Amino acid sequence: MSHLPLYWRVCLTNGTLFCIGTLVLALSPARVSERVLASEAIVLAVGLTVMATLNGLLLLRSLGPIDRVIRTMDAVDHLSPEQRLTAEGEGPGARLVASYNAMLERLETERSTSNAKALAAQEAERHRIAQELHDEVGQSLTVVLLGLKSLESQIPEELRPDLAAVRESARTGIDDVRRVARQLRPGVLEDLGLHAALAALATDVSAVGRTTVRRTTGRGIPDLPQDRELVVYRVAQEALTNVVRHANAATAELSLCKVGDQVVLTVSDDGRGVADLVPGAGISGMRERALLVGAELSVTSEPGRGTTVRLEVPL
Repeated sequence: MSHLPLYWRVCLTNGTLFCIGTLVLALSPARVSERVLASEAIVLAVGLTVMATLNGLLLLRSLGPIDRVIRTMDAVDHLSPEQRLTAEGEGPGARLVASYNAMLERLETERSTSNAKALAAQEAERHRIAQELHDEVGQSLTVVLLGLKSLESQIPEELRPDLAAVRESARTGIDDVRRVARQLRPGVLEDLGLHAALAALATDVSAVGRTTVRRTTGRGIPDLPQDRELVVYRVAQEALTNVVRHANAATAELSLCKVGDQVVLTVSDDGRGVADLVPGAGISGMRERALLVGAELSVTSEPGRGTTVRLEVPL
């Protein structure tokens, strides 16, 4: 009985009590007739039915909302904002529903605020690391490269191939530092806008990975606020990173278009896909970013048919 909803538990308990009371009235010495007449039995049955019905209706009005709150709390998802309940009538149940909705509102507000602060701090830290990579590590490697070049004419001929190999390694290190710095801080996003940043992202992913990224941009896409552009870029970056690391795909499609009053970003691949997609830190991070700007993120995957990430950003 413990697995039943509260409403049905109370109804069964009261119904049991009503039945016991009716049997006592019918079979105990305290009855109208020594033998229960048919008319008396009908009256008792009707009275029992009426009592049970009225009791059920009264309990449904007061305890029904409690069961709805319990069911919603069991299935609540902290990344889904639309989980409000409708308070009907008055009484303890309605007050519980109102308190539950107010609690969700507070939790979502606090989560959004903390997430915004955390993501802002993350972007600031990325900016700092990218700046240090460019100004310190990159410049140091450049000095090393220039020094190696100046030594080329001062060493024996037989050592010059080895020096050239070291110089090429230093040049590759400089390119890697610049690439990582661009990933950490999309300067092209700030300077040239979202379209140029997505084009550069697709080019970089195609250059370093085994996946060829094809980019499609629709017409009539308006300029987005800076925070929304950053969310679109980071979601595309995370989605393409997952494609390179996990999808084992030959090609990926990156598209940005305007659909109604929304800007829609889609990243799909022809990789292996999965039957049961378990959201990890990457997908959770993308969903949290989407919530900050009121966007919706969906991720679908099928075995052998790849994975599709879709971000809908309202205008």
